[in-house]
Amino acid sequence: MIPNGYGDLLSGENAPFLDEKYIQYRRDPASVEPWWRELFHSLDGDGAGLDGARLEPPGPDPRSVFRGGGGEVDPECALRAARRQSAVVQLINAWRVRGHFLAEIDPLRRRARRSHPELTLGFYGLGEEDLDVEVPTAPLFGLPETAKLRTIVAHLERTYGGFMGVEFMNIDDMDQKRWVQEQLESLHSREVLTREEELRVLRKLCDAENFERMLHTRFPGTKRFSLEGGETLVPLLDLVLTEGARRGVREVVMGMAHRGRLNVLANTLDKPVRAIAEEFQDSRGPTRGSGDVKYHLGYSADVSTADGASIHVSLTPNPSHLEVVNSVVEGRTRAKLDRFGDPSGRMAMPVLLHGDAAFIGQGSVAETLQLSELDGYRTGGTLHIIINNQIGFTTAPRDSRSTPYATDVARMMAIPIFHVNGEEPWAVAAATRIAVEWRQRFGRDVVIDMYCYRKHGHNEGDEPSFTQPLEYEDIRRRPTPREAYARRLTESGHVTAAEAAAIFEESRRTIEGEAAPPPELPPKPVDEVGFEDKPADPDAALYRRVDMAPVPALSARGNRLPDGSPLPSHEDTKGRWIALTDGRIDEEVDTSYDLDLLVPLLRRANHIPEGFTAHAKVHRLVEQRLDMAEGRRPLDWSTAEQAAFGTLVCDGIRVRFSGQDSGRGTFSQRHAVWTDIRTGAEHTSLAHLADDQAVFQMIDSNLSELAVLGFEYGYTLDTPDGLVLWEAQFGDFANGAQVIIDQYIASSEQKWGRLSGLVMLLPHGYEGQGPEHSSARLERYLLLCAQDNIQVANCSTPASYFHLLRRQVLRHVRKPLILMTPKSLLRHAACTSTLNDLATGAFQRVIPEPRPLDPASIRRAVFCSGHVYYDLVEHYAALRDSERVAVHRVELLYPFPHREIRALIDALPEGADVVWCQEEPANMGAWPVLQGWLREVLPPGRTLRYAGRPAAASPATGSHRQHHKEQEALVASALTLSGG
Repeated sequence: MIPNGYGDLLSGENAPFLDEKYIQYRRDPASVEPWWRELFHSLDGDGAGLDGARLEPPGPDPRSVFRGGGGEVDPECALRAARRQSAVVQLINAWRVRGHFLAEIDPLRRRARRSHPELTLGFYGLGEEDLDVEVPTAPLFGLPETAKLRTIVAHLERTYGGFMGVEFMNIDDMDQKRWVQEQLESLHSREVLTREEELRVLRKLCDAENFERMLHTRFPGTKRFSLEGGETLVPLLDLVLTEGARRGVREVVMGMAHRGRLNVLANTLDKPVRAIAEEFQDSRGPTRGSGDVKYHLGYSADVSTADGASIHVSLTPNPSHLEVVNSVVEGRTRAKLDRFGDPSGRMAMPVLLHGDAAFIGQGSVAETLQLSELDGYRTGGTLHIIINNQIGFTTAPRDSRSTPYATDVARMMAIPIFHVNGEEPWAVAAATRIAVEWRQRFGRDVVIDMYCYRKHGHNEGDEPSFTQPLEYEDIRRRPTPREAYARRLTESGHVTAAEAAAIFEESRRTIEGEAAPPPELPPKPVDEVGFEDKPADPDAALYRRVDMAPVPALSARGNRLPDGSPLPSHEDTKGRWIALTDGRIDEEVDTSYDLDLLVPLLRRANHIPEGFTAHAKVHRLVEQRLDMAEGRRPLDWSTAEQAAFGTLVCDGIRVRFSGQDSGRGTFSQRHAVWTDIRTGAEHTSLAHLADDQAVFQMIDSNLSELAVLGFEYGYTLDTPDGLVLWEAQFGDFANGAQVIIDQYIASSEQKWGRLSGLVMLLPHGYEGQGPEHSSARLERYLLLCAQDNIQVANCSTPASYFHLLRRQVLRHVRKPLILMTPKSLLRHAACTSTLNDLATGAFQRVIPEPRPLDPASIRRAVFCSGHVYYDLVEHYAALRDSERVAVHRVELLYPFPHREIRALIDALPEGADVVWCQEEPANMGAWPVLQGWLREVLPPGRTLRYAGRPAAASPATGSHRQHHKEQEALVASALTLSGG
């Protein structure tokens, strides 16, 4: 059977050419183009050729297998036709690959349209004489089966060289590639915008322009990072929400930098214009924390689409590190999808807005793109929108990238990239519709690169003509995008000039009316939780208990109302957050666990399934853990961790753990994921403890710190009821994610009122492994501590770790936890706990000296944290005055345990001194910050001493011998009494 559309192709003067192609296909199917393979495969035959014909090359008097009846064929005519058809196919392919170079995507027309030899007829031996020859149009979509070459060329120019240039031919999946081809090549044969939609686009452009005019008039010269020149973004986003809702999207999580943010807040998320104006006036009165500038703030709303559907949209707060929000948005979206129970990713969609210079210039973009196809981080595809101002602050494209496009970093993902002229709303709408449908159909990322311009400088007080005088001379003379579109509509007869003017005037009156200042009111009070009362901001309601409808109580196991109906994801999250905002950072909670439940849980966690062939060393580890479960040997660090996770998931609390090589553990200690050595199948025992348990995820991340940590932080924003952990392979690897730590983890509560319960696990300890594998840079986290923003801990026992993990999620407060974790202590004979320590114990902020010393005889109190404690203990036996030295462990460094430490110091006899001992150099570790806190609790006349390495530029020596000398010296300094 001949496929539809190929009938004329398989006859006439094309037959000799097709014979050659068919013979080539039969000898090696992979040697011909995919569409030829599809064609020949569909033709009926018995293996000897069509209609039983012999497979021989056409001779001087050929009888083609593609044309019955024989007959004479002019060899020259046949050869010319074959070459022409081959050239047409190559020309079609070339336009698909390189047509974007000729597209008119720059509204300023300053970007050179780059011709390419492969887009010319002459490159293929074609000329003017061929233009009126009727040829088959396959493999082109959108035309009849045959057409004149002139028609084919015009169709290609209109499709690929118009106001939209598309890169997609590097897509490997044939179904995906052909789908894009069909959408683009049939675009001009279908309606993209109805008249009603054209009017909506015009109104959105009017709203965008009038919003900026209002701010410019009322607050001249004030920074607002306006959208002027790129106003088409507003109708673009409106169409994204409409198309998304039509295709099953219930929630959209957005991230963007400051350019155009205020306009998007007002005209996409419906934030009241008056609220934005009040932020310019700074008239809202006291707020919790420092707050942030208005163009960094987040917001959320239930937005009505053009169809009247409701879709929840949340814009994530973002600092001036332009692209750092990307993975945070991805993590938030994944949390929503997990709560929806939607592994396809269709119900929640991440939308990221970028600047052109930032997209190509900042590495977090590439890191986030790499997450998109990984199972642990997949979000069903992200819609990337680039507001392409064609400038980065003052830097021109030629100085900001080494590639033709700002989007070229996305080419590695083999996804469609739509370069579109921002002053052509028809083309923008077409790109948007295809992009949203691509995302919903294939679950993969897609990029819309909207070329526009920036009317002002980097901000409204900047003078752009210093560095781009010619460009800004053009910009000053240009009509606005709204004026250009209105003119186009009137010229086409779709609206009259009077109608366009009326739409603009109605928009102006509405926005100016909404922005009118209210009557003078007294400053609004801070509510009892400490957060400013912002009824206009739905996101703020996540952390408020005042002036809002009550949310029904929710269990940890479900997200349903009392009548059994499911809550919307954002309402569910809001309810869970409200239940977690009445606690304080210094509260404690019962973290014990019934021994009669703990023992069988550990047995199940260390059961190797029938038929599963585990590695011999994993077998040995499992046997050791079973001995620990039965009380035959003390518990080590990794078994206590296993117990913490197991008890939580069995109580209905989700646990998500990710990091580099975390499934096995960097130090081969965890083995949370077992691999069958015969089949390669994996088994995660903690995910199979009980039928009704919560989800347990152990994810080996890619080699990224910034993007993965940002993802997990974002996940916590929409998972207040779960335990989310990120582990660095070595503690100092967190350096690569410092922006996330500074801008989100440490400060988001102060800046934006956003809470997080994220746990960061940072392997730390001086063991002679050199400067890169010793220090987790504890000092950096302590320097960030203020106003109860985060928790910093350095546990010394497995039980302490067990209770701290459970405490993190069982308390009614959510604060990030930065935890220094051990390396050599993972298997240290002395670093153990008992089952009873887990079952009946609790987290101790300070663990006092365990030996029963005579308080009156103590001459020195040594305070330390983490691994160094065991070095101190090992030297007790050789110490002459061991009974006169008490060693106390500070497990929680921040919030600093003033009360517990003061009690230990106050109990010291007169004349006893206090020592802080640490492994790190004096300018690192806890000492730079802790010495001030310790002095606050020291009574008058009490001496505070330091025992540790001297200040250094590098965290540790690379010499194992030198390391031991330094360690022995600091231990001796800590334990040796003055004058002893």
